[in-house]
Amino acid sequence: QLAEIGGGLVQAGDSLRLSCAASGRGFSMFAVGWFRQSLGKEREFVAAISWSGYTTDYADFVKGRFTVSRDNAKNMVYLQMSSLKPEDTATYYCAANFASSGSQYYSRPTDYDHWGQGTQVTVSA
Repeated sequence: QLAEIGGGLVQAGDSLRLSCAASGRGFSMFAVGWFRQSLGKEREFVAAISWSGYTTDYADFVKGRFTVSRDNAKNMVYLQMSSLKPEDTATYYCAANFASSGSQYYSRPTDYDHWGQGTQVTVSA
């Protein structure tokens, strides 16, 4: 299971850290992606990180503002968001691919087969 933690209401320019906690299974290597979905829009890719943590990928609209990281000892993945904008308002989801190698990461929702329930991030102007 995956669970997102850390959403909330912030002001433009603020920072927020989301956490994704993995539990309930003997863990193999797994890549994690962060996605978001706002009202009336399709789910879109935000960031991804390989099991090793050495390879990451970001959507252009978050590059330089968001950082994805992980602590495999704690089965946690983080999304540090800074310089938040009102257009970042969305429900944020983490997703895992438990069939990945140590260096793989993915940017398509269809590459992930385990999803969290989502956490709402609202950025006021």
